[in-house]
Amino acid sequence: MRKCLTNGWKRDSIERGFMVNIIICAATCLVMIFGVLFLPKLRLGKIKIDSYWVVVLLGTAVLLLYNGISGKTDLAAIGGKLIENTAVNPLKILVLFLCMTMLSVFLDELGFFRSLAGFALRHAHSGQKRLFFSLYLMVAVLTVFTSNDIIVLSFTPFICYFAREAKIDPMPYLATEFVAANTWSMALMIGNPTNIYLATAFGIDFFSYFLVSALPTLAAGLVSLLLLYLLFRKKLSEPISGTAERDCVEDKPALILGLVHLGVCTVLLAISSYIHVEMWLVALCSAGSLFLFELVLSLIRRRRPRALLGCLKRAPWQLVPFLLSMFIMTEVLAMQGTTQTLGRFLQTDFPVPVYGVLSFFASNLINNIPMSVFFSSMISSSGAGLGAVYATAVGSNLGAFFTPIGALAGLMFSSILAQHDVKFGYGDFLKLGVLVALPTLLAALGVLWLMLL
Repeated sequence: MRKCLTNGWKRDSIERGFMVNIIICAATCLVMIFGVLFLPKLRLGKIKIDSYWVVVLLGTAVLLLYNGISGKTDLAAIGGKLIENTAVNPLKILVLFLCMTMLSVFLDELGFFRSLAGFALRHAHSGQKRLFFSLYLMVAVLTVFTSNDIIVLSFTPFICYFAREAKIDPMPYLATEFVAANTWSMALMIGNPTNIYLATAFGIDFFSYFLVSALPTLAAGLVSLLLLYLLFRKKLSEPISGTAERDCVEDKPALILGLVHLGVCTVLLAISSYIHVEMWLVALCSAGSLFLFELVLSLIRRRRPRALLGCLKRAPWQLVPFLLSMFIMTEVLAMQGTTQTLGRFLQTDFPVPVYGVLSFFASNLINNIPMSVFFSSMISSSGAGLGAVYATAVGSNLGAFFTPIGALAGLMFSSILAQHDVKFGYGDFLKLGVLVALPTLLAALGVLWLMLL
C-alpha cells in the first residue's frame, strides 16, 4: 500500500514538473512573439535593446530556477552540453555567425557595398525584371556552394544601397534574396547548420544527402521563383531612375585586405567538409587575421581603426543570449523526457508531411537550430526513420522566411535592414510566409514524399 502511494506520488510529481516546464516554455515563446509584434525595442535610459532576447533570457532563467530548486534537472549536464563537440554546438554557431558578420560589416564600413551598388546601377540598362531573375539565379548558385547565412550577410547591404540609388522599392529584391538563400540551402549539407546536424546525427553522408534533397530543392526553388515574380511583377515593371555614385571607397588597402579575407574564408567554408576543418574555426581564424592585419596597418599609418570599431559596434551581440537561452530551454525539455513523450505521440505512417510541417512551425517558435536538436531526439524516440529527418531539414530551411524568428539568418537580416532604415517587419515576413513559404513547403514535401514511397 505504502509502495503504491509512493510510486503514485512520484508519478504525479514527474507529471507536474513536466507540465510546469511546458507552461514556462510556451509562455516564453508567446511573450517573445508578442514583443516582436508590439514592443520590439526596450529603452533603458538612452540605450535601446531588442525585446525578443530579453524575454527568452528571462524565461530561461525562470525555467532553470524552477528545475534547479526542485532538483528535476541536472544543471551541470546542461553546462556540459554547451561545450560538447557536436555539429550544432551553440557556442560554435555563435562564433561562426559573429565572425562572418564582422567580415561583412568591415567591408560595409569601408563603403564597398555602396560602391558595388553604384557599379551595378551604372550597368543596369535592361530594367528590373532581368535584374530580379539575375539576382535570384546568382543567390541560388552561391548558396548551394556556400551557405544561406553568408549570402544574407553579403547581399543584404548591397541591395539596400542599390535600391536607394536606383530609387526603386527594395522589397522585391530583399524578399528574393532571402527566399532564394533559404530555399537552395537545402541542396547540400553545408548549406545550413541544421542540415549538418540532422545528417550527421543519423549517419547520412554528403552524397546520400544530396541525392535525396536535390529534387525537393529544385521543386521548391522553381515554385518560390514563380510565386515571387507573381507577387512583385507590378513593382518590377517600374523603370529604374536615379544616378549612381562613383567609387565610395577611400581606403583601398583596407578594402583589398577585407576582400581577400572574405574570399578566402568563403572558399574554405565551401570546402570545409572535404578538408575536415570545422566552419566555426575557419570563420574565427579569418576574422582574427583580418583584425590583426588591420590593426598593424592602422599603426603603421597612424590612423584610427574605424572599420574595426564599426564591426564591434554593429555585430549582432544580441544573438548570444538568444541562442544560448533557446538551446538551454530545449535541453531542459529533453532531460525532462518531453522529446520522448512527443516522439511516441508522433508515431505515424506519414512522417514526411507530419515532421515537415511541424518542424516548419516549430522553427518559428524556438528558432530552427534548437528545433533541429529537439526534433532529432523526437525522431530517435519515435523511430520515424530517414523520411522524418529529410522532412525536418526541409522545415528548418523554409521556416526561415515565415517569421524573423525562424532562423538566425532572419534575425541578422532584420538587424542589417534596421541599420539601413529599411522597414521589413513581422507583418512583411508573415505575408511572404503565407504567400511563398507555405506553397514552397508543400511542393518540397510533396516531391520528397513521392521519392521515398
